Amino acid sequence: MANKGLATRQKMRLRIEPSQQALKPRNPVAQAAMARVAGSHAPSVGAQRQAAKQALKKVKLKPEEE
Repeated sequence: MANKGLATRQKMRLRIEPSQQALKPRNPVAQAAMARVAGSHAPSVGAQRQAAKQALKKVKLKPEEE
């Protein structure tokens, strides 16, 4: 039975403008390799700052006795 919402028996299609189409990647192997690239092995500046603040809270401050 035909779709009665359409005047003719044609399939509904989504039209995509040429400007909306995804471009073909230049080198799909290189893109896959770039996605696997590891980050830096050192903690970030924010992580170092947070660790320093936590270390200060853990240290018990005692007045120096003379």
